[in-house]
Amino acid sequence: MSELLGVAVLGAGHMGADHVRRLDRVVNGARVAAVADPDAERAKEAVGGIDGVVVHTDVEAAIDAPGVEAVLIASPGEAHEEALLAAFARGLPVLCEKPMVPDSAGALRVVEAEARLGRRLAQIGFMRRYDAEYRKLKSLLDGGRLGRPLMLHCVHRNVSSPPHFTSAMLVTSSVSHEIDAARWLLGQELTAVTVLRPRPSAGAPGGLLDPQFVLFETEGGALVDVEIFVNCGFGYEVRCEAVCEAGGARIGQAHTMVVTAAGGAREEVPQDYLVRFADAYDREVQSWVDATRRGRVEGPGTWDGYAAAAVAEAGVRALETGARTPVDLAPRPAPPDPSWNRGPTNTRTTTPPASDARQVP
Repeated sequence: MSELLGVAVLGAGHMGADHVRRLDRVVNGARVAAVADPDAERAKEAVGGIDGVVVHTDVEAAIDAPGVEAVLIASPGEAHEEALLAAFARGLPVLCEKPMVPDSAGALRVVEAEARLGRRLAQIGFMRRYDAEYRKLKSLLDGGRLGRPLMLHCVHRNVSSPPHFTSAMLVTSSVSHEIDAARWLLGQELTAVTVLRPRPSAGAPGGLLDPQFVLFETEGGALVDVEIFVNCGFGYEVRCEAVCEAGGARIGQAHTMVVTAAGGAREEVPQDYLVRFADAYDREVQSWVDATRRGRVEGPGTWDGYAAAAVAEAGVRALETGARTPVDLAPRPAPPDPSWNRGPTNTRTTTPPASDARQVP
């Protein structure tokens, strides 16, 4: 492996451009070797001022560019399956932004493709697992001091939604973060979903069912509720409260500055997920680079990406029908051998690959 891990960034939109900046200016041990985006001018703008980066409009051309040793996927979710399989075919480690694949059938194909390799190659970008407050809550719950978790109360608010946003995307694009966070915090799969729909906010675009109240049941008997409100108008807020048998804990309320002046107090509210979770994204990508340079793949994996897609699909059915909807998970593939957890060796295979719309996280 070269002194600096050469990364191909796929997608130069809102998220991809931020990852290009992060790899160039924040993360140690890596460099941007190539960028791919259908909009060549947008890709050139994302890499402006960075030496030695090749720009392509074709994903496979970027993956095959000289010096590429790993791939970061930040393109729209519909393009992820093809990019993941192309990286797998070349034996390249991948960090793939969520959703891993938007539909559960495609996500399961990715899980099975990685299983056939006999080793892990993909880390999925559920960055809340790298947020300092979420990690403290996870440690507290795992330590057992508060007893068995009974409920998680979650709040997820955005200033506004993009023009293309649909009612289903409140679940598939936004609540997908809470789906993974709940599975991770509780160590349990989600087994059923109910979605309640209050009267839409006057601030929501016509036809958008916003806000929504999503209720998950878990295999261990806990309940998880999520208020998702993507046109709240005032800021980006993510909060979580765990209620346990012997106490509780809240996160997401004390990370901003409070200004006191003129007889009052004003708390700053982040306006964007890249502000609220900037440290989490930095820590996530640095962790991925460090692990890759050690020949390992760590963090949330393809099964986590599949489970999130399957739960989100059940959530969309619950939204459409108004009924409690069970989650149907496929059997989890067994690790084929111990090398599954050791990550990739540093050898690019020569097998040919099988043949920004902005999201609201």
